[in-house]
Amino acid sequence: MKGVLLVNLGSPESPTPKDVKPYLDEFLMDKYVIDVPYLLRALLVRGIILRKRPEESAHAYAKIWWDEGSPLVVLSERMQKKVQPLVNVPVALAMRYGSMTIEKGLQELKDKGVTEVLLFPLYPQYAMASTLTILVKAEEIRKKKFPEMTFTDVPAFYNKPDYIKNLADSIKKHLLGFDYDHLLFSYHGIPERHIRKTDVTKSHCKIDGSCCNTPSPAHDFCYRHQCYETTRQVIKLLDIPAEKYSLTFQSRLAGDKWLEPYTDIEIDKMPAKGIKKLAVVTPAFVSDCLETLEEIAMRAKEDFEAKGGEEFLAIPCLNDDDEWCQTVSNWINDWAK
Repeated sequence: MKGVLLVNLGSPESPTPKDVKPYLDEFLMDKYVIDVPYLLRALLVRGIILRKRPEESAHAYAKIWWDEGSPLVVLSERMQKKVQPLVNVPVALAMRYGSMTIEKGLQELKDKGVTEVLLFPLYPQYAMASTLTILVKAEEIRKKKFPEMTFTDVPAFYNKPDYIKNLADSIKKHLLGFDYDHLLFSYHGIPERHIRKTDVTKSHCKIDGSCCNTPSPAHDFCYRHQCYETTRQVIKLLDIPAEKYSLTFQSRLAGDKWLEPYTDIEIDKMPAKGIKKLAVVTPAFVSDCLETLEEIAMRAKEDFEAKGGEEFLAIPCLNDDDEWCQTVSNWINDWAK
């Protein structure tokens, strides 16, 4: 019997330092997130970051927390509930980090008689710190606990026409009535070395402005290329001129060279350039979360207005949009035939 496991990032149990700390520990100690040797990672995370970050992050989570719980979890659950009636196989939901574990999700499917699993990381673009860590963790669990199961992975869907249409339609809908000066595509940042590590050719990715536009097998696993390609296709569909949009990367950590340009720095510059009405979309996520609701919709908005910006629109993620849920169900049904 076939079944599906949708997997998103995860969330602390509550917006308190007590619950945020173990969540951050699990997340930041993942070797695919901070990809340095274990002892150095432990020193950085447990010796430095976790001394202050839990309290800071808890404060940020508290600003976006809903009565029902974590927005990312709630929105993912809503999506799952909309997709389930549209398909003929069981659909379970799990998170890479936190209490909604991949093991629990697989157990739920096993209890329903599932032996063939479609692993569905809810990330449009491929990256070590998102897609790969889900696939590796799921395989580790399968070998230990569910050896009778087989997996099929959903590849990055950054350029699938139906996803692009869903994203473009959502942007168009939310821009109605907003006479924007500029549309910013803000993607989650990653260290540049992650791009080179996932280069299957070991030579193509130079991050020099041209490699992402030169066809290569590396593009199947190149986060930077996939971000630019998602943007290119959406812009083409919406017929937005080059001078009215740009692409940036957010949420960097100090100490490493991360993908540029940086969202916060670019937004700060915009009012002085005459951009007074700014719309921001965050297509690295399919569900709104801390990085979209607090970092963009709150902090970036405040920074933009402090620099002289007048109107700021944070465009929601696809979340449980009906058309997006239909697309996901179509992909599942195609696999389940």
